[in-house]
Amino acid sequence: MTVGPWPVTTVVGAFLLAFPTLFSIINPIGSSLVFYNVTSDRSHHDRAILAQRVGLYSFAILLGSILLGGYVLTFFGVSLGALRIGGGLVVSVQAWNLLLAPEAQETRKAGEAAPATERDDIAFFPLTMPLTTGPGSISVAIALASVRPEGPGLIPFFIGMALAALLNAFLVWLLYVGSDRVLSFLGPSGARVLNRLAAFLLLCIGVQIVITGAESVLNPLLHAAIHTPTR
Repeated sequence: MTVGPWPVTTVVGAFLLAFPTLFSIINPIGSSLVFYNVTSDRSHHDRAILAQRVGLYSFAILLGSILLGGYVLTFFGVSLGALRIGGGLVVSVQAWNLLLAPEAQETRKAGEAAPATERDDIAFFPLTMPLTTGPGSISVAIALASVRPEGPGLIPFFIGMALAALLNAFLVWLLYVGSDRVLSFLGPSGARVLNRLAAFLLLCIGVQIVITGAESVLNPLLHAAIHTPTR
């Protein structure tokens, strides 16, 4: 990964960009506490099956957003620079909200997942959407796709992004299966401390994406202004 024009042209670079960003916004540790509270009346076996399905659904949603989201917006005439700036702002706003009020985020997720106690088929809705990978996660995934490079680095970039999505989905499955242990080990206070640290990292990444987008928009204008002959 390079800073400046900041093209991500390797699998490792793309993975290191995407994994902490997705982890911060998905917040599988905090979400596992909500998952346990919502499914506490079910057996451990049932929770394990639900966790596996949520992990698979989450991976599908993240991968689809990464692979297709940026191209869909480009199809509608949104330039790559504008996509990066807008995506970076979305990431930054999400991070700022998480940084200031992680408790409110937990309360919102718990409220969205509350109907799960009254249904049988709850793996996709509401446990995957919107508890685990809601609109915030989808928009962040699209923002990550906006920093895709052109040329031969494109395929390694998407491979790295896909691996990051896969690892996050795996962690969702793992932490949801062991949600009772996560609750007893961390507790709500410990989870909020980790959430704030992750939110700060997410804020820094969002600012960097905005800088990248601004550079891609301003550099051609500055280059044209410098090389325009004066009369």
